[in-house]
Amino acid sequence: MRTPAELSPPSGFLSFRTKLLVAMMLVVSAVTLLGLWFAQRNVAQNGKRDLQQSFQAELAALHTVQELRHAALAERCRTLARRPRIHAALEDNALDLLYPSARDELADVMESGETPARGGAAAYALHATFYRFLDAKGAVISPPDARDVGPLLPEEASQLAAGGVPAQPQIGYLSKTSETAGDTVEEFIAMPILSTETGAVIAALVLGFKPIELGGPPAGTTIENGIWLAGRLHLPALAAPAQAALAGEMRRTIVGPNRTEGSLTVMVDGAPSRLFYKQLNPNSPFPPAYEVCVYSLAASRNRQRRLFWQFAGAGALLLVGAFVASRFFSARLSGPVERLAVDAEENRTQRVRAETALELTSEELQRSARFSANASHQLKTPVTVLRVGLEELLAEKNLSGEMREEVGALVHQTFRLTSVIEDLLLLSRMDAGRLQIDFRPVDLTQLIEAWLDDFGALPDELKLAVETEFPAGLRISGEKRYTTLILQNLLENARKYNRPGGRIRLTARAEGVWAILTIGNTGPPIALAAQEHIFERFHRGAAAENVSGHGLGLNLARELARLHRGDVRLTRSDDAWTEFEVRFRLVDEVPAPAAGTA
Repeated sequence: MRTPAELSPPSGFLSFRTKLLVAMMLVVSAVTLLGLWFAQRNVAQNGKRDLQQSFQAELAALHTVQELRHAALAERCRTLARRPRIHAALEDNALDLLYPSARDELADVMESGETPARGGAAAYALHATFYRFLDAKGAVISPPDARDVGPLLPEEASQLAAGGVPAQPQIGYLSKTSETAGDTVEEFIAMPILSTETGAVIAALVLGFKPIELGGPPAGTTIENGIWLAGRLHLPALAAPAQAALAGEMRRTIVGPNRTEGSLTVMVDGAPSRLFYKQLNPNSPFPPAYEVCVYSLAASRNRQRRLFWQFAGAGALLLVGAFVASRFFSARLSGPVERLAVDAEENRTQRVRAETALELTSEELQRSARFSANASHQLKTPVTVLRVGLEELLAEKNLSGEMREEVGALVHQTFRLTSVIEDLLLLSRMDAGRLQIDFRPVDLTQLIEAWLDDFGALPDELKLAVETEFPAGLRISGEKRYTTLILQNLLENARKYNRPGGRIRLTARAEGVWAILTIGNTGPPIALAAQEHIFERFHRGAAAENVSGHGLGLNLARELARLHRGDVRLTRSDDAWTEFEVRFRLVDEVPAPAAGTA
């Protein structure tokens, strides 16, 4: 029997346990902190990318609205400049009749005088606030009564003179003083008027409009927009001090004639924001004007700050947990060492076994460390980035044939994921009611024949026989790409869920107002309990366990058929045969006489 002195640990054991505890704490802490650092960096990069994408998307939406409005304004001005009464007054040099004639011709373009609310629908109206005529030298022809043509001060009207009448439509901006709104900016379009006899430019029609940039952003955007003109910033959404600060930034940024657009980070009311500027009238003889868009970064910075503290809190909790776990495991792992030290003198064999156990434990520790390191790299990249990387790898010339085949298989998988995403997007558009069918006559017979050609080019491991019976020139009402997708999904099902040496049969006929297409195939039957669920999304029966697919094809085919005012239904499924029926609306004409093939 051992004495208490023999059962007590050796003198150096306590220092060994302490060293083991410290070493484990250092390893676990390093792995934990490294994982947190990688995670935080990835979150920050994703946040920055999402913010940039959000800003670009909102900016693109704003520019789309602006481009559509400019096109509509230009077309309207072009129409007005061709009015015969205006041409007659200019060509006959009857300038005293010019504005009276134009008053009647342009009565529908002049707005009612109401001030549109910022961001409202009236801010995007196509009504003019004033109009003037320029003579052949580019000078303003004074109207007899400014009340009918929109009031302009003399110094405001002088901004319309461009040193000559423009030969092409030009966009300009002028500073205007209003008793109610103060200093503001108005947009105008100078449309040349051509002589009906010589085709030369004899005058120009100038129409002024309220700029869309001062009318507020479209609904759903968070960008504040305004105009920079003649060294002044007009941005109604910001207070005067904030506008003055941004004006100073713009003066320092827009230097030289080639600075047509750019962006920079600025402070607005103490909060960081992204400022984007773009020249609105490049190559125009009128003074340059710039669109100014301000996108606040405050929410993004606050979110990053919250994430930082959340990661800090998570790191502290992990370190505390690592300390407790290290004490526990160090005590457990030091047991074999303690027993080895106590029994060293009594049994060398037990000592060797203990050393072997220690080596196994060390290997377990190494595997755990490798697992932790690998787990920190399990942040998945988006499918598109993965595909680009794989395609770049596939383009390498020094790849072996086997490696090229494997990489190509991976690229194919990314395309399968993209196909699933496209199907889901199409289904979501249908669910939201945003998918509209452009009904046109579609030759169903031609679609079937095209599929038969494609089927003949596919590898046929099952050696399937295809039987058909359909009329020539069977025309249905629908959209070709969607009817093709319906046909493709049903025929792919008939091919995939078939047996070796089996058959596929396609029949089509006209019945009243309907074109009825049936697609049948041999193969395993669909269980009775599963038949009521086969058109549900992601539903795959027992027969589909070894067949590739995602459970979207039948659902997508039925939803598209219903949008075509038809339907898809299962008409038969037993041990010998499975058959689906599709109904389409016939076009308003009599189909050609039936002619079958087999």
